[in-house]
Amino acid sequence: MTTVPPLIVVEGDHLAMGEQLGARTADLIARSLETYTARFRDQAGLDDSTIDGWGHRYYTLAQEYDPGIAAMLEGMATGSGQSLARIAALNARTELLYGTGYRDEGCTSLAVLPSHTRDRHTLLAQNWDWHPEQADVTFLLATRDPSGFSVLSLTEAGMLAKSGLNSAGLGVCANLLVSDRDTGGEGIPYHFLLRGALNAKTMSKAHQRLLPVRRISSGNVLLADAGGEAVDFELAPDVFGTLVPENGLLAHANHFMAVLPLRDLKAATSALTQLRPTRARHLLASVTEQRTVTPADVVRVLRDDWSYPDGICRWPDPDVPAKDQVSTVYSIVMDLTTRTLWIAPGPPRDHAYTRWDLDTLFDEGAAAPALDFLPEASAND
Repeated sequence: MTTVPPLIVVEGDHLAMGEQLGARTADLIARSLETYTARFRDQAGLDDSTIDGWGHRYYTLAQEYDPGIAAMLEGMATGSGQSLARIAALNARTELLYGTGYRDEGCTSLAVLPSHTRDRHTLLAQNWDWHPEQADVTFLLATRDPSGFSVLSLTEAGMLAKSGLNSAGLGVCANLLVSDRDTGGEGIPYHFLLRGALNAKTMSKAHQRLLPVRRISSGNVLLADAGGEAVDFELAPDVFGTLVPENGLLAHANHFMAVLPLRDLKAATSALTQLRPTRARHLLASVTEQRTVTPADVVRVLRDDWSYPDGICRWPDPDVPAKDQVSTVYSIVMDLTTRTLWIAPGPPRDHAYTRWDLDTLFDEGAAAPALDFLPEASAND
């Protein structure tokens, strides 16, 4: 597992950025497609014709939803030498695998409003929990279009976004949710929604990218911005719930917290999800009360391994077969006011965070990233 995620920087219109991304990550995209195409076939029983048919349909939906996303998919296919249908299908992997038992795992997210931080900046953070080997095909993607609008996001090869921030000071974190409303079929895939929100220049536009659309799967999106607000949307087909900060803090894991007309299919099985948001609130209680939260305080939360191995900082469980192991793959902290992102491989208790500044990342001769928040000794060594 790499200790610092690679950074891929692309510039131009959306088609050109997709082509650059595809060419520079072609080997990684091929690996992702091999992995997920096998799952489409073996777990969902989908043959090549069916996979490509849905891929074409999701590409058409992307054109309607956000032409920039569609253009990046097209460019990525051209640059990597892969079919457009298969690239689009990869970005809809959760929806294509619906009902097969395959689901992304974990994640704890939190936002702290500037009214409760020491320097009056908005903070947003997340631990991404999934199979540790997925780190090898995951990287930071920085994009900048001709208008100067830029995005920095964690992403898996062949896909367009996970959690990240943009030059307008808007940040996005994602958490798995599963409900009995989820279906396969026609609608906007969850990963399109994440990129759509990151492409938004205002909080209002981000809401429009997430809410008034046809959704076919559940998922949580935590939004915050440099203007000093945060909101959490628990998304499901045809319904959504809204959560706002309490005492300057908003935290979320992998269960629905709003009252919605659905049955939560993950609340009972996702490791410690019922307590992770409360645990984060407890760990930050003294500094939120004093209104002095710093990025270092947030890092301490993300490194918390209470209830090892299934805490906020998640470790591989020695009692689980290797193929089913889940742990924190990457940990991210964002200062949306300065548009700074820190990232550490997981479990983050064992690793330093690498700092990237979006405002200078594209500058010629930009400084190498700094290492901050050096690792602590693990309580479980």
